[in-house]
Formats: sequence, structure tokens, C-alpha cells
Amino acid sequence: MSERPLLGQLIDALRCLPGVGPKSAQRIAFHLLERDREGGVRLARIMADAMTRIRRCRRCRTLTEQELCALCTNPHRDGGLLCVVEQPSEILAIEQATDFRGLYFVLGGRLSPLDGIGPQELGLDLLDERLQGGEVREVILAISPTVEGSATAHFIAESADRHGVSATRIAHGVPLGGELEYLDGGTLALAFNGRRRL
Repeated sequence: MSERPLLGQLIDALRCLPGVGPKSAQRIAFHLLERDREGGVRLARIMADAMTRIRRCRRCRTLTEQELCALCTNPHRDGGLLCVVEQPSEILAIEQATDFRGLYFVLGGRLSPLDGIGPQELGLDLLDERLQGGEVREVILAISPTVEGSATAHFIAESADRHGVSATRIAHGVPLGGELEYLDGGTLALAFNGRRRL
């Protein structure tokens, strides 16, 4: 009878993962217990290790095991280009899809006073220090085009301007292969207003 509460705890613990509801958590728990105990033990060991050893890079705030991440210590990266993203996962997406050779700064979210997220929570004081250091010549804002994202981008652009750093924002609008008739009005308006000469 003591196994049932532990099974329930396992199912509840799995629900902390994004997109995993009660049924998915139950399927995962039973799969690990019935078909892949070795995988479950490995997952638990690595998860515990990751939770204690992975932290934020002191310079860019991405996730790393070291004090400074591999990108920040890479001498072949262009320190004059600084791409500001919301989450560490976005660095991976940019690295896989582009030939960007600059450095990054991870905010960890967007300004949202109603949720208690201000400049301090996003490390904007650290970003300001980097901008005033003189090495950065362009800050590229890869921030979501939401109301909070636009406010965050504007805040950072003003800081960059104070330090004589150029601020640019990645383009938003029609996705590659997208059909205009299926786009929402906001996306189409952004694309139309952000048009450029061919």
C-alpha cells in the first residue's frame, strides 16, 4: 500500500513540465516504471545534477555550468554585436538558424509592472553596464512584438542611445511561406509597416 502514494507523487511531480497534464504525466510515469526504469533512473540523476550545477552566466545570463558560458569566452565572437533575447532557448534558435557571430544578453522575460517585473528583475542594470563599456556598437533586440515586449525594447533602445550605441530590432511580420489571407491583422500591419526596398 505504500507504493500508491509514491506513484501519485511521481505523477504530480511530472505535471511541473510544460504541456504535461494529468493524463500525460500518468502515461510518462507508467512508461518509465513499466518499460524504462533505467531511463528513469538516468533522467532522475541528470535532472538532480542539472538543478544543482546549472546557473546563469555572469556576463550574458544564459544557462551554463561555468561562471562564463562558452559563447562569452569564445574569442571568435564579435563583442561589438549584442543580441538581446528573452529566454536562453532563443539563443539556440538563433545559433541554429542564422550566421550571427556576436554575443547575447538574456533578459529572462519582459517588463511587466503589473506582474512585478521591472528593470532589476531583467538584469537591465547589467545590460546598461555592458552598453556603457564602449565595446558594444550595436544592440539587436530580438524581443517578442507584444505590448510588454515593445515597452522592453523601447526601454533598452533609450539606454543604448544614451551610451551612443545603435539599437536595431529584428523584423516581424509574414513568415516564410505564409499566406496573407491567413495572417492576423497585427502581424500583417507589422509586416506592412516594416517593408523595405528590394
